Parts: sequence; C-alpha cells; structure tokens
Amino acid sequence: MTSKLEQLKQFTTVVADTGDLDAIARLQPVDATTNPSLLLKAAALPRYADLLRQAVDAGKGDLGLACDHFAVAVGQEILKVIPGRISTEVDARLSFDTEATLQRAERLIGLYEKAGIGRERVLIKIASTWEGIRAAERLEKAGVQTNLTLLFAFAQAQACADAGVFLISPFVGRIYDWYKKAEGRDFVGSEDPGVQSVTRIYDYYKHNSYDTVVMGASFRNLGQIEALAGCDRLTISPELLQKLAEDDGQLSRQLAPGAAGEPRQCLDQSGFRWALNEDAMATEKLAEGIRLFARDQEKLEALLTATA
Repeated sequence: MTSKLEQLKQFTTVVADTGDLDAIARLQPVDATTNPSLLLKAAALPRYADLLRQAVDAGKGDLGLACDHFAVAVGQEILKVIPGRISTEVDARLSFDTEATLQRAERLIGLYEKAGIGRERVLIKIASTWEGIRAAERLEKAGVQTNLTLLFAFAQAQACADAGVFLISPFVGRIYDWYKKAEGRDFVGSEDPGVQSVTRIYDYYKHNSYDTVVMGASFRNLGQIEALAGCDRLTISPELLQKLAEDDGQLSRQLAPGAAGEPRQCLDQSGFRWALNEDAMATEKLAEGIRLFARDQEKLEALLTATA
C-alpha cells in the first residue's frame, strides 16, 4: 500500500508550508509557501546566514528592502528543489493600503526577475482585506498572479473569485482554533468548522465555474487534511507531511467537482465589509493574523539590523 501522502498527491497538489530546504527536498512537494513567520524561522537556520548578510548589504539601510531581498533569496533556494512555484508575502503592515501593496508586490517580482526567476514561478501573497483584494485584482490584470491569504470568511472567498485572483488560502486550523475555544469542545472530520469552510468555498467555486484555485492551509491534524482530500491544493507543514508519508492506511477522496453549490453573489465594498463584520470569527482571526505577521516582520527586521 502506498503512503497517504502519495495517495493524496493523486488528486490534490501538495504544497510545503515551510522554508526548510531539507524538509522540502525530502518530502518532494510541487509548490512551497512562505510568510513572515516562516522566514523568521528560516533566518535562524545556519544555512541561511550568508543570505541574511547579503540581504542587509542589498538593503543599503532600508529594512523593508532588506526583508524583500531575504524573502526572494529564500524563495530562490526553494525553487531549486521544487518543480512548481513559491509564494512570497507582501509586508502585512500594508494590508489596508492598496497602492503600497501594489508597489511592494511589483518590487518582489522585480527582484525575482532580476535573479533570473520568471513571474510564472512566483505567487505574491496578500492578506484578503478589501484593499488587498483590489491590489490583487490589478496585479492579475498586469500578469502577476496572487495568493490571497488570511482567508477566514466566505465573503472573502466570494470577493477574491470575482476579482479573478489565481489562488486563495483558507486557514483551516485557525478557524478550528476559534470555534474550539468559543464552544469548549473538539471537532473531528467533516464537523470541523475549518473543514466545512473550505468545503463550502470549493463547492461554490466549482458550481459557479470560477477558475480561482482553493488551497487549504493552516492544519492542526491529519484528520483535517484527510477530510479535504481532493481540494485543488493543500499547503501542509513538514511535520504533518512526514506523518502522511509514514501512514500507509487508505485515503479516500472527499472533495470533487459536481457537488451542489450556492448561487453566485457579487459583493461591493459595503456588502463585503458588512458580511465580514457579521462573522465574528473571521473578523477576529483576520485582525489577529495581520498583527502576528506584522510582529514577525518586525522581528525579522530586528534580526537583519543585528546582522548588519
């Protein structure tokens, strides 16, 4: 019997949620994703010490530029060991500024292209705020594909699809965390609110013929992954990927096109903001996620300053 990881790869594109090159090489995902938290972990690895110093030099006193150089340098190293694409995130502190997000995204793409990496191998990660979605819409029209992250609400998924973004990353585990704390109980399999959220989005997209890719993210356990087998893509930590690789049990497909989905609904800005406001979990987790990424961005800047 093949491992659950190999079975999963038959109907879902597997993505590594890490900057750890050794883990990526060992587990052989198609794509990889990074974020400020993962870059901060990568920066602590000895193999990246030279890249940190080079990023500081390239930044020439501009910490934001140095961080972008480091993110792209890590992305370059990852692209050497995967066949697909790397997702690189825009500074979370720009999440409510469309123009600043655009400028930072264009700079990241420019740094990749200067290094000889074509934009077809890069996804720009942006928080799924109204402003972030508008920036992504413009980037997509300019030929830069995006990964809309920190997605917790159905309204965010609706707006992303209508904006024509390439890919969304609904955060299964963080949704699960919120409901587990709020209701004081655990959830398993299809009753997991995070699993239900991604299933609803997947069915909505397929029912309405959206091209936007659904990539479940932020997993807490194998049960969540198994319940979403068949989703377009799943981005998984090395620890959980290893557990899948070591398990030779049967894995059945759970999501597939053809299931009933809700009718298409296009949201304007006020409709989007109201729907998000009505979802307490999504409102809290989006704000928290942006804050946490911002703090890790600041820690990375401090590390770069200490390296100088």
